[in-house]
Amino acid sequence: MFKQENEKIRQQLLQLVKHVPDEVLNRKPSPEEWSPIQILEHLHLMEQTVAAGIAQQLENEQSRKAGKKPIKLATVRLVKVDAPSYLVPSEEFISYEEMEGRLAASREKLHHLYDSVPQEVLEQKSMPHIVFGNMPLIQWFSFIGLHEKRHLKQLEKALSKVNDNQKK
Repeated sequence: MFKQENEKIRQQLLQLVKHVPDEVLNRKPSPEEWSPIQILEHLHLMEQTVAAGIAQQLENEQSRKAGKKPIKLATVRLVKVDAPSYLVPSEEFISYEEMEGRLAASREKLHHLYDSVPQEVLEQKSMPHIVFGNMPLIQWFSFIGLHEKRHLKQLEKALSKVNDNQKK
């Protein structure tokens, strides 16, 4: 079920930026805000990090079951959460085509991981989340989509600001 929902959100993200020139995608709305491409890079880094973390926890004999968390709250943008340093995007110029490939690769890894592990195992182990604490591995797959949904609004605002700045 998470796959269809995550794919729907991913397509919304990509449709939003697909025909935007790379120069515009790499432009920051302000010095302290991320450019549209940096938002996408953050999503790629998050997905890649989650997949690696899940794989690590599957091998971890100490990983324990955790209660389900209210992950739908991740879409509420009223609460600002600073990204950990390993999820902060770079300042490098990245083309849409390159970013689309990176996002496809991280999604493929996540799906491969999900498809290769019995659901019961994913329910019996957990991984810490910066806000929710220990979260069952199974919830991390849906969390990826909710996290992207949260950043969809940020991406829309960044594109709007960059376009407004360009007109000035």
